[in-house]
Amino acid sequence: MRGYDRFPKSMAEFEAVFPSEAACREYLFSVRWPKGWQCPACGATSGWRNVRELIECKACGRQSSVTAGTVFHGTKRPLRLWFKAIFLMVTQKNGVSAKALEGFLGVSYPTAWTWLQKLRRAMGNRPHKPLAGVVEVDDAYWGGHRKGERGRRKGGGSKDLILVAVEVAANGKAGRLRMARPPDHAAQSLTGAIGQHVAQGSRIRTDGLSSYASLATKGYQHTPEVIGRNGGARAIEVLPNAHRAISLLKRWLLGTHQGAPKGKHIGGYLEEFEFRFNRRGARHRSLLFERLVECAVGIVAKPYWQIIQRRHPGEPLHMGVA
Repeated sequence: MRGYDRFPKSMAEFEAVFPSEAACREYLFSVRWPKGWQCPACGATSGWRNVRELIECKACGRQSSVTAGTVFHGTKRPLRLWFKAIFLMVTQKNGVSAKALEGFLGVSYPTAWTWLQKLRRAMGNRPHKPLAGVVEVDDAYWGGHRKGERGRRKGGGSKDLILVAVEVAANGKAGRLRMARPPDHAAQSLTGAIGQHVAQGSRIRTDGLSSYASLATKGYQHTPEVIGRNGGARAIEVLPNAHRAISLLKRWLLGTHQGAPKGKHIGGYLEEFEFRFNRRGARHRSLLFERLVECAVGIVAKPYWQIIQRRHPGEPLHMGVA
């Protein structure tokens, strides 16, 4: 069914394609081992399924699961429920919140939230080809507001600094998007983040922030323009694609997620936004299901205690964690 032009476009069609756990396992098997199963221990290609649905290697006897070493590793929930969560996440125009997923699947809120966090991490587990050509770069803050704050600050506080880079297509419209979270507005922080996502030799457009000035010495063609000063142009005129991307991001965070994402978890939401934005031209949103499952089989799931960055349940308190 992979690459199938008639991939399910509705939940009714989805139920028909994945009517059972066996169908979900077969699909996951084809995604994980498109050229056939291979033993993770000895590399042999001959094996069989036992009564526990584990694949036993004919050569060394190693038993392996189709979910081991993936986002679904160790799950006690049916794969079919996970597949529904993925389908809802990628087919809804504005994504799905943990609260909505709780209602859709009939699971607890912590389970829905944890699954979405794991899937967002999987979205970041993909090749990141650097942006090239003409690239607009802008930054924005997301999060709390302090009384009297105006303009840019040197990071810290309750706000999260987000750097947005958008490739400009030949028609002037937005191409691919990359997002980063530099710690502050220092030149080293901003140029370092840009260097990770934009190929050298690209023409970078920014506003007049002095921290961008060193881009010319880093192998880029830098075109800065002061915004909104002494009759200067507006941001939407100088950096239209980056400005729109930031506006869409904030609208999505405020709308779908009620403005809740922040701090240590905001990175996952940026990964999801980037994943969705860069695939907005797909023939149908349901095709993103296949892409996300491909990402999910290439990354080991983090347990809940690691996602929330708390101590391990069995870790002694004297380790320095209150």
